[in-house]
Amino acid sequence: MASTLSSRLPHLPSKPVFPPSNSGSTLLHFTSKTRFDQSRFRCSAGQTGFFTKLGRLLKEKAKSDVEKLFSGFSKTRDNLAVIDELLLYWNLSDTDRVLDELEEVLLVADFGPKITIKIVESLREDIYAGKIKSGSEIKSVLKKSILDLLTSKAPKTELSLGFRKPAVIMIVGVNGGGKTTSLGKLANRLKREGAKILLAAGDTFRAAASDQLEIWAERTGCEIVVAEKEKAKASSVISQAVKRGKEEGFDIVLCDTSGRLHTNYSLMEELVACKKVVSKIVNGAPNEILLVLDGTTGLNMLPQAREFNEVVGITGLILTKLDGSARGGCVVSVVDELGIPVKFVGVGEGVNDLQPFNAEEFVNAIFP
Repeated sequence: MASTLSSRLPHLPSKPVFPPSNSGSTLLHFTSKTRFDQSRFRCSAGQTGFFTKLGRLLKEKAKSDVEKLFSGFSKTRDNLAVIDELLLYWNLSDTDRVLDELEEVLLVADFGPKITIKIVESLREDIYAGKIKSGSEIKSVLKKSILDLLTSKAPKTELSLGFRKPAVIMIVGVNGGGKTTSLGKLANRLKREGAKILLAAGDTFRAAASDQLEIWAERTGCEIVVAEKEKAKASSVISQAVKRGKEEGFDIVLCDTSGRLHTNYSLMEELVACKKVVSKIVNGAPNEILLVLDGTTGLNMLPQAREFNEVVGITGLILTKLDGSARGGCVVSVVDELGIPVKFVGVGEGVNDLQPFNAEEFVNAIFP
């Protein structure tokens, strides 16, 4: 897979070219012999066409990636397959036993007690009211209730990038959740759709983070701003990147931040500082603050999400590592508890395995 990926990437110079800079950060240029045709995406800062078109392209691409989504949620789907067995010979006199077992199945898939009870009790009412008369109808109503919850509580799953350039996206989360990797994959997806991307290595706390992001810059053909000295402030690096993005006509600035425990007050305050400096440079920015959550932790991700949301105001979620988990139901729990939309899901290790979230496709992917 690595050889296939590398063969598709443009030729990269052995060393990045460093332009002169008097700031506390450095812009790395990864040039390429291959020129991307971006003429059809160009627009002035005051026009909405570019970001509208970009959002549409991402949505269309998501539809073509349905097979990857199905594959990524295979373990959750296998767990929920027992529902078909459970409902195959359902009859009215057996309703309570069947619904009790259905409740257990949903809890194992990490739908969470609150949403599980809500779903099961709604089914029970419909059954005894005569609205549901077969096992297949129970499954259809189950799927519809989950879809309705996802679309009503957090309907805006597309990126909201405003109309001023550059749009600024901050990526936040705890250590080990896949934050920097998710940023790299998002950069790859946006770059492939014609956007001019600048990366900001704002994770100045972990030494290897900048190196990791530089590798992603090379893989995706993006430019990157990194700190010139150790222990540089994250807000300084991000500020410099957004300024360069504005001056040099970048479409989107993707900002990495230091991984932190949601209980660490001083590091959480650093995020507030990063958000403030961005808003001073580009009015209305950051356009998105995306929280990366490790899907394998299941419902344990909820306290993290609550704390981050209270401190910086999360606009969307990226759920990672769902390919290795049977806990796909946590997607529903997070949306139900927080009302924050899931915007992307990580369903594999590949560079293209960060998928825009689509509620209908998700429901079809987790139920066989």
